[in-house]
Amino acid sequence: MPQLCELCQREMSALTEHHLIPRQKTKRKGLAPSPTIQICSACHRQIHTLYDNSHLALHLNTLEKLKQDIQLQKFLAWVHKQDPNKRVKIDRKR
Repeated sequence: MPQLCELCQREMSALTEHHLIPRQKTKRKGLAPSPTIQICSACHRQIHTLYDNSHLALHLNTLEKLKQDIQLQKFLAWVHKQDPNKRVKIDRKR
């Protein structure tokens, strides 16, 4: 049964769990894992391509903040139009 990506709003057969505060930032401090959102793999890969875990933990730690981020907005507008049955290529930072 298709599920809706919380970021791009595409209906997907499978979603991934994104920790709003990266586990690297909570596990090392002995804290409980942060809340999560259910997003498609394309959105998940794009988030981690654009930003490191420190930036995500400090600045993009809610669904609203992710949706309001300018760089992500451009990607979300584009990916929303893509076929959910095909893997979306994400350009990795070098």
